[in-house]
Amino acid sequence: MNGPHLVTDPVDPRVEVFRDVRDRDLRGRDGLFMAESEMVLQRLLAHPEQLHSILLSPNKFERFAERLRVLPDSVPVYTAEIEIMGSISGFHIHRGVLAAGLRPEPATLRPEVALDSLRGDGPCTLLVAEGVTNVDNIGAFFRIGAAFGVDGLLFDATCCDPLYRKAVRVSMGHVLSVPWSMAAEGQWLETLQSLRDEWGMTLIAAESGCDAMPLWDVKWPERCAIVVGSEGPGLPGETLDLCDAAVEIPMQGEVPSVNVALASGICLYERTRAASL
Repeated sequence: MNGPHLVTDPVDPRVEVFRDVRDRDLRGRDGLFMAESEMVLQRLLAHPEQLHSILLSPNKFERFAERLRVLPDSVPVYTAEIEIMGSISGFHIHRGVLAAGLRPEPATLRPEVALDSLRGDGPCTLLVAEGVTNVDNIGAFFRIGAAFGVDGLLFDATCCDPLYRKAVRVSMGHVLSVPWSMAAEGQWLETLQSLRDEWGMTLIAAESGCDAMPLWDVKWPERCAIVVGSEGPGLPGETLDLCDAAVEIPMQGEVPSVNVALASGICLYERTRAASL
């Protein structure tokens, strides 16, 4: 382990990567992403090759000391009092944990690379999202997907960044362990078509109306992708046209739908339940 290095000056250049993280989206900047919370750091420590550097309060350093000792010297560990951490980051770090991770190269996130191991004839479940720009929903997809054993997640280019700091936190760090991919800009429909034609996936749209069948009537195929869209407009017509079926969660009263992350969880639960029968 390289450290711990004590930081007492908020303008210490060694911790520049942690500066003003609330207002700076690290997407694409120096190929890094920001993570916070003990749970996320635990998951990162299971993949030390993804770590760039760590900033901890003294108490949190003591909690992680044993696990930190095995880190390579290329990953520096810094400690600072909570107040100093807040001055560096631009917000109160009450959890006392910040870590900078190495963002995958964009080419490695393409479906044919990131999800290539899922090709074949065996059982497979994908959660596919189009146009979801709420960072909480993106993070929740990973936590829900991990809970129900999805094999991978696929996003179109308009979805917000799964490695945005809040998305990583909401995912409870599962963005670091569940395989995921982002389709190239302008290639979304071709990507969906490829899932059907080359990967043998049945595309099931989660969308109310459009002659959708009740969720409990679905005959779940061995290989399927559950496709969800943004709240409000939902899935565009050209995407629905590519799907093999549309399902809906019947609502009561005057509630037309539920949150997209919750809806995906209900669909994945129903698929898991049906598979166990």
